[in-house]
Formats: sequence, structure tokens, C-alpha cells
Amino acid sequence: MDRQTYTAELAGLRELRTAITAAEKMVAAARKELDKLNGQRARRVAGLAGYEGAQASAVAKASGLSVGDVVRIAPLLDPTPAAVRAAKSDDRAAAPVQAPVSQGESAVGPVGAVAPALTRPAAVVELPASAAPVTPAALIESDADVGDPAWAGQPVAEPAGTVGRETEPGVQAASASATTLAPAAAASVPAHAAPAAPVASVAAGARPVGESGLRELPTLPEGPAGTRFEAVTTGLVSKRPNFMQQARATVFLDAATGDLAVRDRVVRVDLGARTPGEILDAVLAAAPGTERIYITAGAPWHDGAERYSTLKDAVTAWLNTPSERWTTAVGSGRDKLAGHFVHQRQPVGRYAPAASPEGPMTEIRSMGEWFDPDGADVVTCRQAFALLWQALRRHWDDAVLMGSPSQTGRDLWSRTIPTTGKWAGGYPVLSEELRGLLHATGGQGRTELILPPRVPEQLPALVEYDRTFAYAKHLWKSPVGAPRRITAAAFAAMTEAEQVKALMSCSHWNVRVSVPAGWNHVGLLPAPVTGDRAWIYPSQPGTTFTTWAGGAEIHLALSNHIAPWRIEVLGGLLFEDGKPLDEWGKRLKAAWADLTNLSKLHGDERQRQAAYLASRAVRSVLLFGLGGFAQRPRLVSGTTPLGEALPAGVEILGQDDAVVTWQRQAGFSRDPYAHPEWAAYVWSGARAALLDMKYRQGKEVIGHAGALHARPGTVVYFGTDGIALTERQPWPYRGEPGDYLLKGHLTGPVEHPVSQEQYLKLRGLGRAHLAQMGADR
Repeated sequence: MDRQTYTAELAGLRELRTAITAAEKMVAAARKELDKLNGQRARRVAGLAGYEGAQASAVAKASGLSVGDVVRIAPLLDPTPAAVRAAKSDDRAAAPVQAPVSQGESAVGPVGAVAPALTRPAAVVELPASAAPVTPAALIESDADVGDPAWAGQPVAEPAGTVGRETEPGVQAASASATTLAPAAAASVPAHAAPAAPVASVAAGARPVGESGLRELPTLPEGPAGTRFEAVTTGLVSKRPNFMQQARATVFLDAATGDLAVRDRVVRVDLGARTPGEILDAVLAAAPGTERIYITAGAPWHDGAERYSTLKDAVTAWLNTPSERWTTAVGSGRDKLAGHFVHQRQPVGRYAPAASPEGPMTEIRSMGEWFDPDGADVVTCRQAFALLWQALRRHWDDAVLMGSPSQTGRDLWSRTIPTTGKWAGGYPVLSEELRGLLHATGGQGRTELILPPRVPEQLPALVEYDRTFAYAKHLWKSPVGAPRRITAAAFAAMTEAEQVKALMSCSHWNVRVSVPAGWNHVGLLPAPVTGDRAWIYPSQPGTTFTTWAGGAEIHLALSNHIAPWRIEVLGGLLFEDGKPLDEWGKRLKAAWADLTNLSKLHGDERQRQAAYLASRAVRSVLLFGLGGFAQRPRLVSGTTPLGEALPAGVEILGQDDAVVTWQRQAGFSRDPYAHPEWAAYVWSGARAALLDMKYRQGKEVIGHAGALHARPGTVVYFGTDGIALTERQPWPYRGEPGDYLLKGHLTGPVEHPVSQEQYLKLRGLGRAHLAQMGADR
């Protein structure tokens, strides 16, 4: 092709673009008119239910709908004999939760009967299966439409310890065209209709989710009890602190070599058998006054792990190794926590002199809390911390690095709370009931291994894409204040524009979902199941399930460019849109960008590595800081002498010859920084972004990425902020937060992994292979 032909082709493309744009506008206008007419039909069908002699069959024939569709819109027209309905209601009242059936079983119940026992009729938000995908101006998505993360949801640690004190909270570390939303069917509730217990039911021809069995999720109660779900906790507000954090004397120790980085020097210490007491003795002899020790390599807590049934047991035993000179710290002062923090790879040991348990405390922590040292020596790790502090100080003049990225992130956020405007007095904390609901229904990162026959037994390749600094993309808008409860009837009464606005606002919805016929791609919405996984993502056509999800995910299910899913709104919570995380996110993104650039441009190799590690630490500050807002129920740990009665409701973590170590849940604390609504909103957006993320130039959408933009049958794995496929994608990488970065490429044929552990091994090989390919160029 010569230049003249190339220029002519470009001109032809421009003309074609203009024609396509005009055609899309015509289709959008026709689509809007069709939706309007569908809405009018639904309202007329609902109105006919007021006539005593109305029959569903006659209304169906006149409207062009099926009898089942008519009954869904107007339940009073259900032709099922009253005696049969009464008998079924009695059966449901006796067993309010229907046992799940396998995907191969047929749905039971009358044809077209969808949740007839709900206390209020469900508002149906659906699109005709024949609807052609278009891009109406009414649904131009903002950045909040898709979320982003890495699993901030991953727990960093599970508290345990040896004293009966509360331990550190576990850090819980959320398209080219779209279709408009059809108006919900107007449903009326007869005054004489007695409410019945909710029951899991399915539409005719659909299959309920089976797999490991459905896990029942909480719903919003009626009456006075329900008002607690629209309230905040009295007297509990996130306020800007009026004090400065105190820096801790910190050293960095390679437990394998004994190298200790103290200020500007490195000394070699003898760690003996590497027990906590011997490490403390050696370090404090070389660096008196040390308050925090970061282990950069060597993982002494894994010594002798082969003697224990689990790694957690081994870590617990190491943390509690008896010592004549040291004991578990019981805590004192504003920022000091009590007890140890048990985690398989990043534990925290808190120790005080045996003669003075409430005296000066020294922590032993893992460098892995902040970043993977990846072979870096203690000097580089210390330099990374120095660069991290310097980068944060450019944006917070009172920045202090605390023990963990979670603590640091939350402290830095608290110093961005506005001093003027509506929220100058701080952000209110939701009621305990509402926090519990969000905890139970707000899933975190998506982790899913897709197995054959949905993907080949022999993979032609395994290609990994990872979203860069993913959560940072989705902090510009978050829910604030007490939410407004939206019932099914209230949603049905909304206009189309109001429904779209509600779904695109900060919201959390209880919905019944149906996978459309002919769907051949990955699942879009999480379904709750029992077992370790907690959530699965059904994709089999005809499958139905009831779940909770954020507005970003619901909107995507309704407007994705492949086919709209059927969504029945059972209820929801609609928050005010606010920006509580925006300033925090902007500053962290700026610090991350500074360090990322330094890691590429600095002339010294050690400084480049240190800057890269520091940029990873900024990611951890945001990731786990956000997870800290989730504020899971407290886990209190303690020990009881062997032979004595254990406290009620405890989980035994382990025992030795003297004591039994246990932990138990203690409900929610009065934490002024508990905001699970923020974490849930970002996590929901992050899950949506794994499916569909938009590239923008200004306000214009210039491209898309995500699983739904890969060919069906090519997605192998979802891993919080990344996906693995069987082929490369043409997704541009600009180095901005949220972009998909090619992280690994393993050429095939590759045997499909049958477990997450096998996938992670293949992922490591793919990353090494891609790095080698780059080195060979």
C-alpha cells in the first residue's frame, strides 16, 4: 500500500464513521421510542389488574405478551387457583429458604411465577432480547461506572495472640456500545395482600444456582427494624486528627544473613536460633531504643514449620516462643496495640520486657506487608522507606510511616478530611446494622479459575494482564451519609431517567438475576455460595440467583454490548454522591507517579530499585488503607491455661504444654474510621472494570478493555485486578492507573491448571518467560 492509497482509505474511514454515527443516532432514537412504548404497555397492563373480571390470557393476547409476563407485571392476574396459591404459601412459610438444586434440574412452580411470596412485587428492569446494542447519550458512563481494584479484599492477617486483648484489625484487603434501560413495570400491591416470607424462586425455564449450595444473604427488614438500615451511629464521626503521629525508631534485618540496617550503617548480628527473644536481644544490643524491626528476608517464623499441621500453627508457635527476658506486650498509649497478629507470611509480634509488660514495646514485622523485597538487601529496603516518606511528605507535611500500610493509609486519609463545606465536621459512621449488611453482602475482589469445557483442556497460550495501581482509578466518587432505602415498588414507580440515575449513583442493590438465553461469555454478577469461595459468577444461560451488587455491576449487566441480563430489583440503598476519598487518592497517585518515574530515570541502579519498591509501598498504602475502611467484626484473641474452661464461642488456634491459644469474634467496635460503604463501592467498581474498562481522552471514550472484550472461551482466570487469557489483546498501555499491563506470556500448548495453586505456578513461569523475551530483544 502506497501513501496515496493510505490517505484515500483514511478519508473513506472518516465518511464511514460519519454514516455510522448517524445510524447509531437513528437507532438510539428508535430504541428510546420503543422503551417508552414498552413502559406505557406495562403501566396499562398493571392498570387492568384493577378490573375485577380481568383475565391474564385476554390481557396477554391484547398486549402481545405471554401470560407469564403479564403475571410478573400484575400479580393479581395470576390464574393459579387461590387454593393452590394458599397451599404453596403455607409450604413456603414453613421453609422460607428453598434448597438449591443442580443446574440440570428443572425449575419448579407455576409457569412464569417469579418470587410471588415477596413482601412487595419486584420491580423488573429488563431489555428485550432482540434489542440492538446502541450508545445513547443518556448512558454515557462516567469513570465511576466501572470500578477497578486489586483484591484489597484479601485479608492481610488474621489476628490471634496470647493475651485477652483486642488485636490489630485484619486488613480486608470492589463497552463499545450500550443499551438503554427499559422502564420498570409498574406493579401495585393490593391493600388486602398479606406479606409472606421471602422465598428463593425461579422463572419458568430457568435454573437456580446449585454448585456448593446457596448461601442466604440478609435482606432489609420492614417496619421499625428497617429504619436502622437508613441511619448513622450516634456520636461516631470520622474527624480530622488534632495531633501529630510519632515516628518510631525502625531498623531493617535480613534474618538469613544477620545484616542489620541501622540509620546509615550496616552491622552483622548473631541471631542464635532466631527465636523472637534472641532477635530482640541481638537487635537492641546493636541499636538501643529500636521500636520496630522489619524482617526483609529469612522468615524466621517458618522455622520448624514441618512439625505443625498448618503454617498458621507454626507462626503462632514461633510468636509465642517462651523467653525469660521478653513477654507479649499488653499495649499502652494512643497507637500501641496489644498482642500478636498471626498471619502465615506477614505476622506481627509485639513484645515488652518481661519485667515491665506495659513498658516500651518493640515490634517484629515482615517487610512483605509493604512490598515484596524480591532479593533486595537491607540497605535498599531502608532506602525505599526513605524515598516513600519523602514522596508522601511532598503531599502531606505531617506524613508519618506507621507500622503497616493499612494504618498509614487511614491516618493519611484522616488528614484530608475537609475543614470547610458540608462535611467539615467529619463523615458520619453508618449504623452497626448497616455495616453488618455491607460486610455480609459487599464482596471483594473477583478470584475465579474458569475450567473446561468453558475453556480448552490444552491452552494455546497463557497471557496475563494486570491493572496498574487499579484502585486509584476509582476513588473520585464515593457514598456519603445515611442512605435512602429504595423498595421494589419505589423503584418500579421511578421514571426511566430516575432508574438510570439511581443505578449510576453510589448504590447497593438486592436483585434477582437471570442469565440470558444464548449467553456464551463469563459471568457478570456474584452469586453467594457456601464454602471457602463465598462467591461464584454464574454464566450458564437460564441460571437465576438472588444477590447483592453495586450499581456499577448492575449497570454493566444491563448495558453490556453483548446482551442485557434480566435484573429484578428487590430493594436497595441509594447514597448521596460525595468525594471523601478523592483528595486522598489524588495525593497518593501523585506520590506513586513520582516514584515510578524515579524508578525509570535515576542513574543509580540501587536507587532505581528502591524507588520501584517505594512505588509498590504506595500501592499497598492505598490498597490496604481502603480495605481498612471495611472494618470487619473484631477478632479478639487470648490464652487460657491448659485444663481450664475456655470462654464461650472461641475458636482454638493451637496449644502447647501450658496454654490454649484462641480467638473469637467480638462484633463491631466503635471505630470512627469504619466506612464499609466506601470499600464496597470501590470493590464493586473494580469487579466491573475486570469486565469492561473504558479508555478516555478527556470525556470521549476512545477504547475498551476487559474480559468482555476478549473472545468467548479465551478467559482462564480472574485475579482481583488482573485476568489471564489464551491470547494477547490489543489493549493500549499508557502507564496510567487502571490500564491493563501485559505481565506474563507462556507459549502453549499449556495444560489447563486445575487449581489456583497450579495457575499461580504457571503465572510465575509466564512472567519469567515474558521478562526473558524482553531481555532477548
